[in-house]
Amino acid sequence: MKRALSFVITVYVSVPVLLYLFPWILGHAIYAHLVRLPFFVDLDRPEHLLNHTCNFYLNPEEGVSVGVWHTLPASQWEEAAGRSPEWHRETLGDGRPVIIYLHGNTGTRWDERAAGYHVLSIDYRGFGDSTGEPSEAGLTRDTLYLYQWAKNQSGGGFVCLWGHSLGTGSVFSPDLTRQTFLFFKHSCVITVNGKLLNISVFLQMYRFFPGFESLFLHIMELNNIEFANDENLKALISPLLILHAEDDRIVPYHMGLKVQPRSDVIKMHSSRLLCHPAEFLKCRHPHRP
Repeated sequence: MKRALSFVITVYVSVPVLLYLFPWILGHAIYAHLVRLPFFVDLDRPEHLLNHTCNFYLNPEEGVSVGVWHTLPASQWEEAAGRSPEWHRETLGDGRPVIIYLHGNTGTRWDERAAGYHVLSIDYRGFGDSTGEPSEAGLTRDTLYLYQWAKNQSGGGFVCLWGHSLGTGSVFSPDLTRQTFLFFKHSCVITVNGKLLNISVFLQMYRFFPGFESLFLHIMELNNIEFANDENLKALISPLLILHAEDDRIVPYHMGLKVQPRSDVIKMHSSRLLCHPAEFLKCRHPHRP
């Protein structure tokens, strides 16, 4: 029993030491891009996982190639049989809404679909079979590039962003809060007034460890990772929908409330909007009591 307890304490104390000595570990842990789920899937051939989906690649900057899946609305599935990638691209201009889905860490572009709309699912640089290394600025550039590409392909049609987990960090970047209709699911990175509140169960384990929060924030700074959602929301001039489960076990519901735009910020920008700029909806996980 003593040996087991000693082992647990040693491991617990070793983690902060390792992070201090090798700060790059934290960046890999946050993005978790080397964990590519599902395993052993050829992302270049989406038909093995999902019908009516076309794979293609974009180059947001020199030396970086990002993979994108385009899933058609259900009403076009029959017509899509045997069609070329060019035909799929042209359908983006048919007037139907386009949703850009931004997955979380450990994920790839296979994650989620919406049958009634065009869905573009991107693997940021370093994720899936995309080249390059992930960074906060890189995720934003990839997302903005895809958004602008989709706007051009759709002829200026309705394009919105659906951010999930880590993907909300891209959605809430200053470059994108001025662009389009935003959907926001629960965030794995929440900062308020520059103070990190929650990133995962891992951080909760060390909340009572002396000096760990300061060390953690310092290492985040070394990795150029901030995801300051609360600050970025101050630039919000587009409608926003926030969904957060009351029984979320990773990011507690009360922390999600902390990134809800303040009423004074909403009033400041409301004159430039055609509809309500922000709405916060609570929900529950369908498979939990």
